[in-house]
Amino acid sequence: MNNNKWRHTYLNSKAFYCLRFLIAIMILAGAVSTSVASPFSLSSDIPGSFSNLAKNASPSVVNISSVKTIKGEKAPFQFRGPFGPDDPFKDFFDRFSKGEIPRDYKQTSLGSGFIIDKDGFILTNNHVVEKSDEIKVTLIDGREFTAKIIGRDPKTDLALIRIESDHPLMPLSFGDSNKLAVGDWVLAIGNPFGLGNTVTAGIVSAKGRVIGAGPYDDFIQTDASINPGNSGGPLLNMNGEIIGINTAIFSQSGGNVGIGFAIPVNIAKDLLSQLKKGKVVRGWLGVVVQKITPDLRNKLKLEFETGVLIADVVKGGPADKAGIMRGDVILSFDGKQIKDTHDLPYLVASTPVGKTVGVEVIRKGQGEKLQVKIGELADGRKAPVVSEEVPSLGLSVDEITPELARHFGLSDTKGIVVITIKEGTPAAEAGIVPGDVILEIDKVKAYDVDQFNRKIGTYKAGDTILFLVKRQGVTHFVTVKVGK
Repeated sequence: MNNNKWRHTYLNSKAFYCLRFLIAIMILAGAVSTSVASPFSLSSDIPGSFSNLAKNASPSVVNISSVKTIKGEKAPFQFRGPFGPDDPFKDFFDRFSKGEIPRDYKQTSLGSGFIIDKDGFILTNNHVVEKSDEIKVTLIDGREFTAKIIGRDPKTDLALIRIESDHPLMPLSFGDSNKLAVGDWVLAIGNPFGLGNTVTAGIVSAKGRVIGAGPYDDFIQTDASINPGNSGGPLLNMNGEIIGINTAIFSQSGGNVGIGFAIPVNIAKDLLSQLKKGKVVRGWLGVVVQKITPDLRNKLKLEFETGVLIADVVKGGPADKAGIMRGDVILSFDGKQIKDTHDLPYLVASTPVGKTVGVEVIRKGQGEKLQVKIGELADGRKAPVVSEEVPSLGLSVDEITPELARHFGLSDTKGIVVITIKEGTPAAEAGIVPGDVILEIDKVKAYDVDQFNRKIGTYKAGDTILFLVKRQGVTHFVTVKVGK
């Protein structure tokens, strides 16, 4: 009896301690789980509310109304009858005037901007204020000011304007757009459709977007609602710092479809001192670059995954004087790695004029280090009878004659010019167009049609040919895969 009692007590005590041990493990596991968040956890990252952020930032965001005089144009005719938009005479007047009346007229555009310091400087988009006769700035409290343009930069679509106020102004703080990550929360504030201060929230959808807006495209893409009138307004991070300037939308209807673009604020910070001086001066290298495609990489026997190909060099320019040649691949500029074609133009443009920088290139498989003295990018400069058809390529060529030179606007007097291109053929898919002058075939100079045909005849179906062509004075490389 005693033994059974002892055994029962022992088992009970053992079970008790096991239970305590399990409870301790569960408590510890809970503590760990709360202190070490799951990498897929969202609860700690989702803001409970944007109200404080919007409240603090909104007084710094302004409405911009600019008036432009359009001279010698045709203004849109707007019929205003006594019976409103359904007036029965409206169709008659629309047909009579064809919707237009030739005269000078005033055009008003609306946009946004934001105060960046207590001296009244306001950052916005260039397209909001360019060619304006008058610029009005309205603050959130209703105060209205006449602003003047301090500096503009059409290449990045940035502008700096200024107002003078006797009352204190509330500036926003600059953030660091390089620290922005895809998936980060952002807040956009502006005046869409002239409705007044409006706040929208979303995330960063992508970075480094190129949309063809200019030579230095590097946009932040966001799904925060951006509509007409938001242009020039700030894109903020969760600390209330400016990380972008809302600039463009992608839309077929004119309204928001969840794809908006903002200029990274670091671009604006780099240009701000020059905008305050009224002029932006950029560095100039004097080259034309192109992306290295897989076919080009194979033909040029390149081992590097990064870099840009030099398609042309401006004679007498900084690159030419430094010894950079067509066909070189630039791997780094001023100690910074070149990952794609968009890196080099921006790095060169932001380099002070007159500075000497190191450039690392690959030439014929060998690495070289060159020193380049950067020049100034002047206005106007750029960051540059049918013969027998070749069935395997889908193009026809002829030797340049005075008539063909006039027809295609060529400066060349000798060489081979493309006359026609068939749709859906290898040449068309490669981007070759009539008027292109063929300078080289696989790095062998092309002088006449006979030489061209002999050289092309050495290739078989499936081979890839490297062409060097000139179009509108600028050369670039093209790869064409020979068809059957």
